Amino acid sequence: MKLLNSSLLLLALQPNLALAWGLNPTGISPLKSCRPTLGTSPRGPFKFTSSISQPRTSGTCLTTSKDAVEGEPSRGFFSKFKAAIPPAEERKKLVPLSLMFFAILFNYTILRDTKDVLMVTSSGAEVIPFIKTYVNLPAAIGFTALYAKLSDSMEDTSVFYSVVASFLLFFSSFALFIYPNRDLLHPVSAVQWLSTRLPLGFSAPLAIIRNWSFSLFYVMSEMWGSVVSSLLFWKTANDVTTVEEAKKYYPLFGLGANVALIVSGQYVRWVSNLRANLDPGVDAWAVSLRFLMGAVLTSGTTLLMTYRHLQKNVVGTVKRSPGAPKKAKGPRMTMKESAQFLINSPYIRNLAMLVISYGVCINIVEVSWKAKLKEAFPSPNEYSAFMGAFSSVTGSVTLLMMLLGRTIFSKFGWRFAALVTPSMIGVTGLSFFALNYFSDFFAPLSAAFGTTPLMMAVIVGAAQNILSKSSKYSLFDPCKEMAYIPLDKDSKTKGKAAIDIIGNPLGKSGGSLIQQILIFSVGSLAAATPYFAMILMGMIYLWIKSANSLSVQFDAAMESSGE
Repeated sequence: MKLLNSSLLLLALQPNLALAWGLNPTGISPLKSCRPTLGTSPRGPFKFTSSISQPRTSGTCLTTSKDAVEGEPSRGFFSKFKAAIPPAEERKKLVPLSLMFFAILFNYTILRDTKDVLMVTSSGAEVIPFIKTYVNLPAAIGFTALYAKLSDSMEDTSVFYSVVASFLLFFSSFALFIYPNRDLLHPVSAVQWLSTRLPLGFSAPLAIIRNWSFSLFYVMSEMWGSVVSSLLFWKTANDVTTVEEAKKYYPLFGLGANVALIVSGQYVRWVSNLRANLDPGVDAWAVSLRFLMGAVLTSGTTLLMTYRHLQKNVVGTVKRSPGAPKKAKGPRMTMKESAQFLINSPYIRNLAMLVISYGVCINIVEVSWKAKLKEAFPSPNEYSAFMGAFSSVTGSVTLLMMLLGRTIFSKFGWRFAALVTPSMIGVTGLSFFALNYFSDFFAPLSAAFGTTPLMMAVIVGAAQNILSKSSKYSLFDPCKEMAYIPLDKDSKTKGKAAIDIIGNPLGKSGGSLIQQILIFSVGSLAAATPYFAMILMGMIYLWIKSANSLSVQFDAAMESSGE
């Protein structure tokens, strides 16, 4: 349950940011503008109010920005800046939590880019659907059971230290001992013998076995994000912050995460370019790997030291909100009950289709794009340098989209915001597949731009991934969570439970299963390109149809609920 609660909290943060900014989800009947306003409450200079939970007559939820300043004395820049600084009681929690989150996301970006370099350049992008299904999933289930045992037998602080230290020990050992001895550790001969006796479609699963240490690194990198970020960090943050502080500061962590993405991306790029100064014959990627894992170890040590400071100097002095009501546990629906609820509710069914479509579409395009990346950048250092730049641009564009998200919602409404993500993925995804399948046709055009069809496909695929991720965080997630707002309590809780149990797993695994079937059938990702394009078109059609249908239902529900 601890794992589930922490994961659900993380998923809820982005929508909280949208609601806290007073976004208009309907585009018809504007919500009251509710922003963090300057005040003099005992908890600090900010005063948070919400139009969703507060009465309509609340004096702090204002209708227009003109009203917001009416009657208030004008203040200078420095007085406003001083009033915006959190009080000391909140700063002693906010600063270490921000540093911890930055360190965690800094590491995750490095690990995410490095795991792709290792697996794609050594085994091909075809292995990604298989490793996600047959390695990541069992590892996640196993860790869930292990974490439950650790939580029962150890203090929370000991669990935090043990888990984080185990990750850091593995990543350090990988760079210093495992990777340099990979030729000795990998069963290359045995796998080659098996490959001669099995069909061609088994090449991807065999590659996972052949490069088992890379596969283990891939899994551990994925687990860092889900365990250290989603579970350990948010549990720590919940233990030291009050509800009022969480409303004010949790959304800011999303902005900080993108700053970490930019910084770590530039570091990855810098390290990957060190090969230019190395002597001939030196394993450039091994050197880069030591620098990358050295940064992970340094950042992880900073994380542990900051956590120790938090436990020693902050936890014992935390003031809790008196009489805070305990959150009721949501319904635990079985798979059969979830499926039945989805079938009987058109509203929830449309919402589930949005979630499923996103997962399938992003998986189909992303894996094919990484296969093209390997063709364009066969060297691990070149691949890593590109991924570092890619991460930095993703962070920058996501920051911009998060800032533009409020304007998009307020001016164009929920329906327009909900259609941005599928429209963008459809256009860029089909363009990417077209460049792959009709590469000869686009050769003259690419030559006119001084490049090749392969590099054009890489650039279009990168744009697709950047825009899809940034639009998901800034528009898709808020749209999804806003859709729950006008529902009655029973539909809201059961609907979210149904989507969590069926929608999310189908979205994440659906694309991987489609890729596995096509790889077994036609032999490779490249041969499956036209089939991927057709499936993408079908999923985009269903996505847009469901979004339009849900928009009508959402507007009607908002009007009937008086929101």
